[in-house]
Amino acid sequence: MRRFDIYADLLCRWQEKINLVGRATLADLWRRHFLDSAQIYAHIPKNTSSIVDIGSGAGFPGLVLAILASAYEGPIVGLVESDTRKSAFLREVNRETSANAKIYNRRVEDLPDLAADVVTARGCAPLERLLPWVAHAGRPGCMALLSKGQKWRDELTLAEKNWTMSVAEISSQTDTSGIILKLEGLTYIE
Repeated sequence: MRRFDIYADLLCRWQEKINLVGRATLADLWRRHFLDSAQIYAHIPKNTSSIVDIGSGAGFPGLVLAILASAYEGPIVGLVESDTRKSAFLREVNRETSANAKIYNRRVEDLPDLAADVVTARGCAPLERLLPWVAHAGRPGCMALLSKGQKWRDELTLAEKNWTMSVAEISSQTDTSGIILKLEGLTYIE
């Protein structure tokens, strides 16, 4: 908890200078961001050696997963964030919390050889845009755990026009209108 307290303190201080999370969500920071991100950890297979979080922003869920992974000798977590200021924030929290995450200050499509076992994203992009990035970041046969909001069904219907995949819906513990989509066997249809 001490590491998450450090993270929360840094988030509030940096939020004054750069927009990391919606201002209205700061009042419910622990449930809205930390718990919402941490719930994903229970769905990561035990044999996972690497996770890549796309569009990490303020570090949700990737940096939360990295803190948990470092505490429980879990997988290596890579955080992909193209915004230089947000990447600087991620590096600061990573250092202060000893999360041992790898921070990539680039666009995911510009990173070669990530080959993650699990790919995560939260609030990054609609599925139609996100799935090519997931396929690029993950190894063949990887799993994706994607936090989606209330329009997730519409996004999934649109994405299934160009992608085949096995889909499992995991109810969110923090938002009844949200869901965690567990995707496997992701294949692009030409």
